[in-house]
Amino acid sequence: MKITAVEAIVLRLPNVVAAADGTQDTCLVRVDTDAGISGWGEVDSSPEVVKAAIDAPMSHTQASGLGRVVVGLDPLAVEVCNERMRRAAVYFAGGGVAVHAMAGIDMALWDIAGKALGQPVYRLLGGPFQTRFRAYSSVLFGDTPAATYEAARRWADRGFTAVKFGWGPMGQSEAGDVALVREARRGLGDGIDLLVDAGECFDARTAIRRSHQFAEFRPYWLEEMLHPADLAGYRQLSAASPTPIAAGETECRLSEFVRMLDEGGLDWVQPDPGRCGISTMLAVGRAARERFKRVCNHSFKSGITIAASLHVMAALPGVDVFEFCMADSPLRHDLTREVFEAPGGWVTVSDAPGLGVTINEATVAKYRVK
Repeated sequence: MKITAVEAIVLRLPNVVAAADGTQDTCLVRVDTDAGISGWGEVDSSPEVVKAAIDAPMSHTQASGLGRVVVGLDPLAVEVCNERMRRAAVYFAGGGVAVHAMAGIDMALWDIAGKALGQPVYRLLGGPFQTRFRAYSSVLFGDTPAATYEAARRWADRGFTAVKFGWGPMGQSEAGDVALVREARRGLGDGIDLLVDAGECFDARTAIRRSHQFAEFRPYWLEEMLHPADLAGYRQLSAASPTPIAAGETECRLSEFVRMLDEGGLDWVQPDPGRCGISTMLAVGRAARERFKRVCNHSFKSGITIAASLHVMAALPGVDVFEFCMADSPLRHDLTREVFEAPGGWVTVSDAPGLGVTINEATVAKYRVK
């Protein structure tokens, strides 16, 4: 079996607003083979830039579009394909977007492998340790503390045992920050875990102060309190905070995650398969376990990314929670024919071959950027 084509497909809602919501657009990656098997991946980045990284022609051996360098290769040789892409992108992979593009292709290759072998991806990764996960509802803070309270009540009523609020107005004022977390806790009540995502809005000194101010509301963790490059700040925060510290969604290389664990002292690391790929996400989870740290997926995209995350998490031991995006977007809910819901606050990985997802072509046609 050989790869015959790689296609990057950009989807975008008609109205995209300035919010930390990755379900407003996306870049899908389709990899075709001469055996008639196609695999699908998804990238959480700037879709048009990712498409350019995949579609670009060759400039020379270390600067080439990624799609062309895997055509003709065996899709089951996932690491061979990944190494070929890494070598072809040496000159433009210093940042993140080239690695994000590789992640989408990597995801699609695992989908092909599972379909070709008649196995769910988690079995190819060495799992499952578990197939059912406690999902936390992942949403944004309301525009005000009062709106956050009302949202918390709604999510509590839907049966979730954990809810994460993030970004929004966090970081605008000390009183406002405390009020947001206080009202989130008040709306959830005492029996539901509250997770807080600050959206990289603090410096280390302020983050340490907030960690003590938020402590009375018993957050499960504090996420993305600092800029991801501030490893020294994360080290200080992790040592001083009474609450576990989580981060890592912006990283895409194994070495970057290891630095955040070793130099930043994180308690939780959060790889996103739409930025690092299934292969690296699995390696990150194992690296965290070796350091007696915890791992949780970052997934704020469609059912494709949710499915990929489920398969990796099923192949890792000791998973406690799973990020479950609840954004109200057709790209979140209608892109796959499979419906991803969390009845009673629990989500289950599919045992169908590959990722276990079928693309809704009508949704692709409706939102595709020509």
